[in-house]
Amino acid sequence: MIHFGREVTGTLDSLLRREWLVTNGIGGYAMGSLAGARTRRYHSLLTASLQPPTRRTLMVATLDAWVEIDGRRSPLVTHEWAAGVVLPDGYRHLESFHLDGTIPVFVWALGDVRIVQRIWMAHGHNTTYVTYTLTRGTAGARLVIKPLCTYRDHHQLTKGGYPVDVTTDDSPWEDGLAITVHAQPGRGTMTTQPFRILCNQGTVYPNPEWWWSFHLAQEKQRGLENQEDLFSAASIEADLDLGDSLALAFTTEDDTPAPWKSAFRAERDRQRALTDQAALGTAPDWIQQLALAADQFIVRREIRGEQGQSIIAGYPWFSDWGRDCMIALPGLTLATGRIDTAATILHTFAQFIDRGMLPNRFPDAGQAPDYNTVDATLWYFQSIYACYKSRGSAIPVLMDELYPVMVDILEWHIKGTRYNIRRDPADGLLFAGEPGLQLTWMDAKIDDWVVTPRVGKPVEINALWYNALRIVAEIAATRGEIDDAQRFNNMAEQVHTSFNARFWYSAGYLYDVVDGPDGDDPTLRPNQIFAISLPFGLLDKDKARAIVDICARELVTSYGLRSLAPDETDYTGYYGGDPLQRDSAYHQGTAWSWLIGPFVCAHYKIYQDAQTAYSYLEPLADHLNDHGLGTISEIFDGDPSHTPRGCSAQAWSVAEVLRAWRVLESALAQPGRHPITNT
Repeated sequence: MIHFGREVTGTLDSLLRREWLVTNGIGGYAMGSLAGARTRRYHSLLTASLQPPTRRTLMVATLDAWVEIDGRRSPLVTHEWAAGVVLPDGYRHLESFHLDGTIPVFVWALGDVRIVQRIWMAHGHNTTYVTYTLTRGTAGARLVIKPLCTYRDHHQLTKGGYPVDVTTDDSPWEDGLAITVHAQPGRGTMTTQPFRILCNQGTVYPNPEWWWSFHLAQEKQRGLENQEDLFSAASIEADLDLGDSLALAFTTEDDTPAPWKSAFRAERDRQRALTDQAALGTAPDWIQQLALAADQFIVRREIRGEQGQSIIAGYPWFSDWGRDCMIALPGLTLATGRIDTAATILHTFAQFIDRGMLPNRFPDAGQAPDYNTVDATLWYFQSIYACYKSRGSAIPVLMDELYPVMVDILEWHIKGTRYNIRRDPADGLLFAGEPGLQLTWMDAKIDDWVVTPRVGKPVEINALWYNALRIVAEIAATRGEIDDAQRFNNMAEQVHTSFNARFWYSAGYLYDVVDGPDGDDPTLRPNQIFAISLPFGLLDKDKARAIVDICARELVTSYGLRSLAPDETDYTGYYGGDPLQRDSAYHQGTAWSWLIGPFVCAHYKIYQDAQTAYSYLEPLADHLNDHGLGTISEIFDGDPSHTPRGCSAQAWSVAEVLRAWRVLESALAQPGRHPITNT
């Protein structure tokens, strides 16, 4: 269980670097630092998804919360201001913090008074609950709370002064009061969604007023605008006796939310059911925690009036991306016992295939998807194959739908599709790219500068291409499609021969790209690991071992693989600064945690030593106590001490650790071997 006492809570910097996250299964979320101070533009108590899983709109940013005991008022909140001051400093009263599943629990202590605060969202609803419970104290306590609000796209910042309409009324929710907020940031030029603040007791004093110039420290570190204004919607005052709770609900919905106690039980029961469904048995606690983290990325997405599902690539700023979704799917769903969810996601994405390509990105505002990727479609085959091998009850029907889709995709790649993606008939390898485009997962682009263009025949693309051909051939054979099986197997044999002839570099590893505009690229990158880790390997054991060994020596860090070896000319070991500096480093040495999964699987495949392979995963157990609590960050500095960066919760980072764990667990379950447990 994630738990901290005053050894962490007593230091502001320790609290500011750690973030909690709760989600609602439709793209909405709430998140913040342990200190309570907002360090990102995304920190909020209600970011609603108005067109699931997109149109994410930040409404309730934070609470200005104080407790009054015997006439003395003390803060339960911390604010940072653009003037350079921290005021108030409520973090000093935070005695402990822990996660109850994924529900953040704050324990505030002031003398003999202890107040327990919890935050969670209703699954499937744009509703957040916050409760304060007086659990200790010889006298009562008065809470004074001001919700600090805004109304904006979650990527933007608020400049204050626009009209805000606040009304109060009795509410059927807990027989309490309702505050209805209607902000008009466009001064009447945009349609906005009113939201409500509900409380179960106390007195409400509506008095909308602007609070100016909050400082957002993480935005400053990222070289972005870092000052925001918020409005206080009202003041809520409630007297608590021992055992009493002040409950708040923030919602965009017209229907009355469930009572807070039943909503709390429902969320805990839902999470307990997810843990049971994952059936992780003797897995360490941190792996059990990741099974709950996995659920945070799975969201609803409607397709032609039908309810589908997708995967959010990362919180707080990513939407659902095709590449990330297909890489993450096996770990988030199959490794957690959710094969029906996996099947639904595969079906959902099948509806968006166009010219043999899967969408790379669904824009956050809900526009038409982008198709600028070569690998998302190839990873789709990997997810289908993982489901196929799992043999769940939904799979036969799913294969009837997806088999012709897979064949059609291959045909498009053979004859050629967008962006010069095509099979080269001379060697059977897959070529991709045009000047000014970034089609692989190394996709950083700054204005017109593509940092790692990789035009030509990238190594992991051709490993995926080879696997796609083998996968369809295998499924074709089981379906009695003998001509398809033979044809695609013949193509795969050509790829195998050409790959071994073209990609082996004399220094003892694989070229990153062959047949590029400047010839073959010998840059030492992690992409070659997929030639070993994917189900259908391409290399003999000696070459495969050499690649695993050089990746272990040059690329492996405690939390993932560097995107470029430190001895390479363009290596950048620190990820930080303004957008230009960050994007320049993104794939030039920055360590990516998702790559630890394929490396661990490749290492085990070569050495058959599950304990040693697991040792590469172990440091991530400690990471769950840092940055995004209970989850895994997107990236880390390539240089020690490998500080976490980027999104604090990334889908494929969580997924690949879970998937690799399942591979090793299966190996250790063999007779005569001992499972990896907490000991």
